Amino acid sequence: MENSTQTSLLVVRDEQLVAWPRVAAISSMVAFSLPTFITGLEVYAGLTVQEGFLALIIGSVLLTLIGGTMGVIGAKTRMSSYLLVRVAFGDKGAGLVNIAFALSLIGWFGVNIDLFSSAVSRLASDFTELTIPEWVIEVIAGLCMVATTVFGFKAINILASLLIPVLAFVTFYMFFVAKGHMSLSEFWLFDKTASLTLSDGVGAIVGAIIIGAIILPDITRFSRHWTGGIHTAFWSYMVVELIVIFVAGFAAAAIGEIEILDLMLALGLGTVAFIIVIAGSWVLNSLNLYSTMLSLEATWPKCKGRGLTCLVGLIGVLAAFLNILDMFISFLVFLAAIFVPVAGIIIADYLFIKPQKYCISTLENNFKFSKPAFIAWSLGAALSVLSDISWVPSVTSIKVLDAILLSAMIYVILYKLLPHPELNIQTATKGEVCE
Repeated sequence: MENSTQTSLLVVRDEQLVAWPRVAAISSMVAFSLPTFITGLEVYAGLTVQEGFLALIIGSVLLTLIGGTMGVIGAKTRMSSYLLVRVAFGDKGAGLVNIAFALSLIGWFGVNIDLFSSAVSRLASDFTELTIPEWVIEVIAGLCMVATTVFGFKAINILASLLIPVLAFVTFYMFFVAKGHMSLSEFWLFDKTASLTLSDGVGAIVGAIIIGAIILPDITRFSRHWTGGIHTAFWSYMVVELIVIFVAGFAAAAIGEIEILDLMLALGLGTVAFIIVIAGSWVLNSLNLYSTMLSLEATWPKCKGRGLTCLVGLIGVLAAFLNILDMFISFLVFLAAIFVPVAGIIIADYLFIKPQKYCISTLENNFKFSKPAFIAWSLGAALSVLSDISWVPSVTSIKVLDAILLSAMIYVILYKLLPHPELNIQTATKGEVCE
C-alpha cells in the first residue's frame, strides 16, 4: 500500500499540466551553472578550436536526441524518470540505477567543494594574506552545506533561482568583453595543440549534463503535449548549453585564462567573481545532496532522516579529498559511460519492446529485476570505459554514441532470447495515460 501511494504521488494530474515554454524555461536555466562553464573551459583547453566546436555540436545533438526522446516519453506517459526506470529495469534493478545516480551526485558534491575551497583560499590569501589549508576549508564547507540542506533547503532553492539570472548575465558579459579582445574569425583560426581526443571532448560535454537529460521526464511530464519534450530538450541543449560552453571557450582564448576564477577576475568581475563561485558551489551542492537523498530514499524508503543526510554529506567531503576537479574531464567521460546506456535501454524498451506497459497499472505488481536491461547496461558502459584499449572495436569512433547504440541493441536482442517476468504484468487499461 505504501509503495502504491508513493507511485501515485509521482504521476501528474490533468490540472497540473502547463504550456511547454514554462517547462523548457526551467530546464534551460539549469544550463547556466558553474559546471557547464568549467566544461567549456576544459574542452577548450584540451582540443583545438575546430575540434572543440565539432565536439560541442556532436555532444549537443546527442543530448538533444537523448533528452528529447526521454522528454517525450515523460510527456506521453506522465511518469517521472524513477517510474520509467522501474518499468525498464524492475524494482530491484531501478534500485541499482538509483545508487549509481547517488554515487555520481556525491562525485559532483566533491567537485563543488573543490571549487568552493579554492575560491575561499584565494580570497583569504588576496585580502587577508592568510594561508588556509584547502582541506580545512573543505571540511568546514562540507559541514555547512549539509546543515544548509537539512535546515534551510527552501532558502537555498530561492537563492538558486536568483543565481541563475546572474550566471546568464555573466555569460553574455563574458562574450562581449572577450569580443573586444578577439574577433570570432581570429578565434576560429587560433592555433593550439590538442591533448584530448574528439571522443573525449564529446564525452565530457555529454557527461556534464547527461543526468539532467535522463531525468528530463521529471519536468516534461507536466507538459500539455508530447512535443513539449522536444522543445525542452532543444532549447536546453541545442541552444542554452551550447551557448554557455562556446562562450566559456571563446572567453578563455581571448583572455588567456582557463581557470574559472582567474577568468572572471581577468574579465573585471573582481570580488563578484568570488561571490559567484562561492555561492554557486554552495547552492549546487545543497541541490546535489538533496537529489542524492531522493535517489537513496527511492531505493530504501525506510532509510530517511537527517542522520542519513549527514552521512552522505560526509562521504561527499571525502570525495572532495580525491581532488575530482583535477580529473574533471575523466569524471565527465565516466559519467557519460555509465548513464548513456541507461537512456538507451529505456528508449529501446519504450519504442520497440513494451510501450503499452509504460503506465501506472504495470507497477502495481512489478517484476523485481530485468536481466536483459542489467546485462545491456553493463556491456554498454564497459565498452565506453574500455574503448581507449586498441583491441576494443568502435563503430562510430565516439564513445558515448557507441555506448547508447550497443546497449540498446543488446537489450532488444537479449529481451527476445531471455525469459522476462514482466510479460505477466497487467497492461494498460483503456482510458489510461499511455499512448
